[in-house]
Amino acid sequence: MITLVGGLIFVIVLFALIWFFCKQFLLRHGVKEQVSERATELATWTFAGVAIGLVFAVLGAFILGPWAFYRTLRGHDAPVSEGAAIWWGFGIVTLSLGITAAGFLGFLKLVGAY
Repeated sequence: MITLVGGLIFVIVLFALIWFFCKQFLLRHGVKEQVSERATELATWTFAGVAIGLVFAVLGAFILGPWAFYRTLRGHDAPVSEGAAIWWGFGIVTLSLGITAAGFLGFLKLVGAY
């Protein structure tokens, strides 16, 4: 039960990290209007891409997550080149998954499941 609740918390942490990095991305690229709402939309689609990618194969998260980030970003007319948008999406997904995985492995070790 503890592991299940911990896993749910880390899913929430993963979304929060993706949202935070998306918001920082938008702010860095000069988006000033409705930043929180745009970051939420960008993070939701990126998170969905990561989640679907994780179901098919772990590597799928690193393909579908950045692709979802890129496609959603195109709808926001942010002043970013296509290549940079894909690489930023890949970086956001990689960093968010890395931080979450490290935290979850630490949690599993703490409760004795690892």
